[in-house]
Order: sequence, then C-alpha cells, then structure tokens
Amino acid sequence: MTDLPTLYTIGYEKRSIDDLLWVLRGRGVDRVVDVRLKPWSRRPGFSKTKLAASLAAGGIDYVHAGGLGNPPDIRELYLAGKPEEGHRAFRRHVSNGAGAALEELIASIGDKRIALLCLERDARVCHRSVVAHMIAERAGSECAVIDL
Repeated sequence: MTDLPTLYTIGYEKRSIDDLLWVLRGRGVDRVVDVRLKPWSRRPGFSKTKLAASLAAGGIDYVHAGGLGNPPDIRELYLAGKPEEGHRAFRRHVSNGAGAALEELIASIGDKRIALLCLERDARVCHRSVVAHMIAERAGSECAVIDL
C-alpha cells in the first residue's frame, strides 16, 4: 500500500445525498467504501444502487465491503450504548475471520483517497472507526483518521 496520509470516515445519518457529496468532494475523496453489512437503507437514496449512481455522478467510485460489516451481535453492543465493548468485539471479529476482507481493502486503496461509509453520524459509536484505525495501523506511515 502506498502512503496514506489521510483516511476519512463518514456517516450518512441526518444527511442528504447532496450534503454527503458536497462534504466528500470538498475533501477530494475518490472512493467511498461502504462498510455496512447489508448496503440498504430506509433513507431514500442511500441503498447500494442509488448511492453508487449518485456518487458516480459526482465523480466518486463506490465499493461495498460487506466483509467489514458489523455483525448483529456486535451491533447490539453499540445500540446498547457500549461503544468501547463494541470496538473490542469488532477487533476480535476482524482477527477471527474478517481479516481477509480488511487486507483486501488495504490492497485496493493504492493512490485513492477513500472515505469509509456507514450510517452513524458519530464515528465514535460506529464500527467504521475500528476499520479506519486498523487500516491506519497497517499503513506503515503517519496516517490521520478524520471523521467527516
């Protein structure tokens, strides 16, 4: 993997598609990596097909990395207001089987500026922060993780 000076994360909770695109383009994001287990949403425009089309119209690639999605049992920890327990459980989940999906994502980054996407507006209560920090740990250089 090349140097990755900045890795972004973004949640679409309480955002419109236009707002999401504005924020991503403002940071020069080339690719959105959707780390939801299942890429569908009750919010109009945020399910896989429509989201990918909107991003493409804005010049941003879309990739679904479902292997890095949050399993229901771990998601329950976050929903119960226990994000630190959720973070630890998700790290174990990656170590015990989802590691290949993480390595595949890392290998695909190249010179792209990416943003990891999930629902939660606040990355501190979302598994995407764990994914981002695990990528940064493997980057082998100074890599900032910024939540948008």
